[in-house]
Amino acid sequence: MPRRFRAVEVLVAALTLLFGAACGSRLPESDFTGHDAASEPPARAEPLRVGIVTSATSPVGGRAFTGPRDGALAYFERLNARGGVDGRRVEVHTCDDGGSGVGNNECVRELVDERRVVALVATAVLDYAAAPRVSAAGVPDIGGQPVGPAYETYPHLYSIYGSLAPRTGDEPGWDGKLYGGTEVYRYFKREHGARTAAVVSYNQSASAAYARLVTQGLRAEGYEVVTEQVDFALPNFRAVAADLKEQGADLVFDALDSHGNARLCAAMDDVGAHVTAKVTNAQNWTDTVAEDYEDAPACRNSLWVTGSSRNHQDTGHPAVREFRHAMKGRPLSQWALEGWAAAMWFTDAAKTCTRAEPETAATRACVDAYLEKGGPYDADGLLVPVVFEHRDEPPETRTTCLSVARWRDGEGWVTQSGDMNSNCFDVPQLAYKP
Repeated sequence: MPRRFRAVEVLVAALTLLFGAACGSRLPESDFTGHDAASEPPARAEPLRVGIVTSATSPVGGRAFTGPRDGALAYFERLNARGGVDGRRVEVHTCDDGGSGVGNNECVRELVDERRVVALVATAVLDYAAAPRVSAAGVPDIGGQPVGPAYETYPHLYSIYGSLAPRTGDEPGWDGKLYGGTEVYRYFKREHGARTAAVVSYNQSASAAYARLVTQGLRAEGYEVVTEQVDFALPNFRAVAADLKEQGADLVFDALDSHGNARLCAAMDDVGAHVTAKVTNAQNWTDTVAEDYEDAPACRNSLWVTGSSRNHQDTGHPAVREFRHAMKGRPLSQWALEGWAAAMWFTDAAKTCTRAEPETAATRACVDAYLEKGGPYDADGLLVPVVFEHRDEPPETRTTCLSVARWRDGEGWVTQSGDMNSNCFDVPQLAYKP
């Protein structure tokens, strides 16, 4: 779908310059076509196999991509403890692609061709080089994180945020262009009266490209924009922080990695540069903020985040409470919650397929059809309703809803501005090249 500009899509490409379980025997396709449940109960116990591909050891760092995997694993563990999908256990096969295109192709070969998984779930990878292969095999990829344009290009790939693009496999979006909304900038202007925003990037092509996208959106919303750039190899964050103070920016957006964000925040504290909001993205919506920003208490308490899923600390919501209970000591983050939602999405599809056509036993094609034709999906209220359409032309405007949270020491991420499904804006959709 046309969506807000997502930092992780463009930024991760820049980060490559900064810095599972093994899959086994080949299984025949018949393992996934099922049998007559009434006449042969043992076949009903045959597990449903799913795959999770994660760049767990990518050049970006060990924690960057593992949240969706952890959330999905927690969901499937809980599901199996409760009897699985109508009595069928979900058998999960994970694969670490190492953050490389070669590794990604190898993981997909093992999971799709050898393990014959019904679906991939909660994909979070640095280089989705095997996306054409997944699509050609007709394997649904459910709830993947859209790092790069694959989920806006190929059929059978369903990002956790939805899509309205044609997804014919030829090129991303519409004529090679994607579209993003300006709702984040509208929110801070409406709710906090922000008028001046700074955008900080590295002098590296992908980082600078994302900074230009943010700048474009901010200017479309009437902001005065201050652009700051630091050297990729030897960044002088103190000089940037001093200029932010001089310019009197209300907001700070960035095209930096997590480590760079923490260093920028520390520099802002050192020079006394205080802002209304230091805005980050869902990838950094984690419970490790106090540790990651330990040298920047003032800036840390000005961290805000926006996204398309319910705050993972919103314990007043029953689905969030269930997620947190099932995580059992695993790191808590927004990406983990979205991985949990992706696993739920697969489960709802598999249940629908099994009950509607027991003889098919949740084939790839049936699960794919559920995703393709199903109505808006919200994962028991954890997601802003997700839709998939194939529009020939992108909309000029779109109503988009936001989940917003702010970090507070002693409280963690505190939800702002009420329920995410009511925090909505009709905003222009701006084109950009991925």
